[in-house]
Formats: sequence, C-alpha cells, structure tokens
Amino acid sequence: MSTTTTAARPSAPPSASPVPRFVRDVATVFTREITPSVREPLGPLFTLGQPLLLLFFFGPLLGTVGAGGDQGSWQWFVPGVLVMLALFGPMMAGYTLLMELLGGAMERMLVSPLNRTAMLIGRALKEFALLLAQSVLIVLLAVPLGFELYPLGLLAGLLLLAVFGVGLGSLSFLLAMKAAPSGELFYGVTQLAVFPLMLLSGVLLPMDFGPGWLQAVALVNPVAHIADAMRTLFAGSFTDPSIAWGALSAAVVAALGLIFGTRAMRRGVGV
Repeated sequence: MSTTTTAARPSAPPSASPVPRFVRDVATVFTREITPSVREPLGPLFTLGQPLLLLFFFGPLLGTVGAGGDQGSWQWFVPGVLVMLALFGPMMAGYTLLMELLGGAMERMLVSPLNRTAMLIGRALKEFALLLAQSVLIVLLAVPLGFELYPLGLLAGLLLLAVFGVGLGSLSFLLAMKAAPSGELFYGVTQLAVFPLMLLSGVLLPMDFGPGWLQAVALVNPVAHIADAMRTLFAGSFTDPSIAWGALSAAVVAALGLIFGTRAMRRGVGV
C-alpha cells in the first residue's frame, strides 16, 4: 500500500500591525497634500500678505496708543498676528477638500484602501506644517522691528498655535464635507465665523479699549483666550492663568475638530 504524503502548506504571514499601516497612510496623505505647496511656494507666501502688511504698517502705530502695556507693543502684537494667520489659513483649508469633492477626486480616494481617519489627520498635519513655517517666518521678520525672543516661550506658543490650527483645519474639512455638493454653505459659514472671532478676540486692538458688553462677549471667545496665552508665553512668562485657559481652549477646538471631522470622513460624502 502506497502512502501519500501531503506537503504542509506554508502558513500565511501574520497580519501587519494596524499602527504602522495607519502611520503610512497618514504619511501618504500628508505628502500628497504638502507637495503642491512645496513645488509652488508662492501660494503659502501669498497668504502672508495681509499679516505682513499689518506687521509693518499697523504694528508701529500701537506703540503710540500704549498697546501692550508692560509687555511692549511688539510682544503684544506679533502673537495676535499669528492667531489671525491661523484663522485665515487653517480655517479656509477645507476649500481644497471642497474642490476635490466637487471634482470627484475625493471619491476615488474614499474607495482606496487608505484609512479614512488618516485622510483627515494627514490633511490636518499639512496645515500644521504650513502654519508653523509661516509663523516662524513672521517671528523672524519681527525681530528687527523690536520683537524680543524668549526661546522656551516661543516654542510653547507655537505649539499652542499648532494645536489650535489643527483643530480649525479639521473643522474646516468637516464644513467642506457638509457643504458638498454646493460650496455656498462653506463660504457663507467661514466668512460669517472668521471676522467675529477675530474682532472679538483682541488680536489687533486691546479689548480693554472696548465697552464692557464687548469685553463680556470676548470672554466666551476661545480665540481671545488663545491670543492672551500666546502673548504671555511670548513674553517669557509661564505662570499666568491665561496660559491654562488658552491651552484648554486650543485643546477643546482640536478635540472637537478631530472627533467630528474623523466621524464625517469615515461616513464619506453626503454626511
């Protein structure tokens, strides 16, 4: 009687850990989003036009009205310009996603094996990188004007701004997905939100100059707390309570943006 031996089939390789795959997907999306800005740097530089005009032409006037108090006008004004940059940069980041949704490019990404959460994180990190690079450039340009550098405070302030920017960018992506297939909602909400948030935060003029009711409204504006925290950090102080309020405000904005933005990205278009 002949015996038949069956060769053992090679066991399937163990499945890869989801963490490296997620990180790889984030890196893929980040590279896809940041490449056009690297190849065409005039776009990100063009967005610096208004902040630079304010820095060079409006900033010197603040010293004549005593803005900034003991901090000095430049220590007070430069953080405000950076916060304004975050409002007009990451807040409008959803425009690119909206164009992809309207053109059908995003649909092709949604049927790809890319992790949908990674799609949002990669885009948000791109906004983080651009905001950080633009902020460093503005700080360097402000030094010859009289802005004094406190390295630890500067790093902490930029980190706070980056967390805030990631949250704003994620909320902008969420709005873009909600606004598809029509872009009117996106433009209407962003324009309606950006200017009140900026004007009621005191990024350009101290809220101390305003009436009492305006100061009361500013107390519930998270942008005002973030601006106050950055001014304190940029002045080299780490003990003022405004830092805790600013960090809490930035963390809440980031958490809301990432949670709801990720949920919308997982559901896809038409949420």
